[in-house]
Amino acid sequence: MSEHPSIARFRHALAEKGGRGEIVVLPDSVHTAALAAEALGCEVGAIANSLLFNASDTPVLILTSGAHRVDTAAVEQRLGTALPGPLRRAKPDFVKAATGQVIGGVSPIAHPTPITTYVDGWLRRHDTIWAAAGHPAAVFSTTYDELVTMTGATEIEVD
Repeated sequence: MSEHPSIARFRHALAEKGGRGEIVVLPDSVHTAALAAEALGCEVGAIANSLLFNASDTPVLILTSGAHRVDTAAVEQRLGTALPGPLRRAKPDFVKAATGQVIGGVSPIAHPTPITTYVDGWLRRHDTIWAAAGHPAAVFSTTYDELVTMTGATEIEVD
């Protein structure tokens, strides 16, 4: 059976960026950080959720620990004028257009164009981090430093 095209695109982008993590396709789609952690045998905090926001029609990606929720008002206050507008949860069509991926499978990389990205500093507490690999059933392993290098993310407190 051939690999799903979105996973293949992710695999190519991972290699281009020098990522060395393992890509794992889970038997069932894992729609929450808790389900992903259970399937992978890790702490929920080691799951990096890729959350896309719409800031006045500009995509903003926040990579947050599965143990946290993004407080958009707090993030807006911390980022101030770095944001082009207020952060709003992106609608599925906006997510697909900006990332080329669907909600639940948005990876930190492999987007059609670069996206301003922020990362939850809590993720650095884990030696291995797991994030989506372009498809709702696919994840990959990485480290905090590798994730920041591949995405160009800026660390931020999200809650």
